[in-house]
Amino acid sequence: MSERQPAIAIDRYDRHILEILQTEGRISNQALADRVGLSPSPCLRRVRALEESGLITGYQAQVDARRLGYRLMALVHISMDRHTPERFANFEQRVAALPEVIECLMITGQEVDYQLKIRVEDMDDYQRLLLEHITPIEGVTGVHSNFVLRPVFGNRPISTDLVNSP
Repeated sequence: MSERQPAIAIDRYDRHILEILQTEGRISNQALADRVGLSPSPCLRRVRALEESGLITGYQAQVDARRLGYRLMALVHISMDRHTPERFANFEQRVAALPEVIECLMITGQEVDYQLKIRVEDMDDYQRLLLEHITPIEGVTGVHSNFVLRPVFGNRPISTDLVNSP
């Protein structure tokens, strides 16, 4: 399990930088500095400090999975037979190796231990993944699938409004 990290105190400039970078990750430093009301050098120092502190964990492009041929998205709930660190570690290692699994969350409630977000080409591809790779994992006792009809929204930026300012 991960150790609880203390919240990082940020000021209004840092909050504004985070708000912009979450939706415009490719913005130039000059444009970012102009938008937050700083000169480029202090703005860049702040961005680097946010990266070094671990608050900014990376940058990535958002890709249209359907245009790549992955037309089916499923949310899969997994139940495990035993709640031991070894059982969980084995399951997590095995699903991390499956490129179709784009998200894995350990959850509580309704006798479910994990939720997987899966992108596959079609139902045949889903069946192959399920029967050949997920259900054979030691400890998996239940699999319940929900198929996404359409995403309403996703990748919403994290609000910085609730962050305490110094």
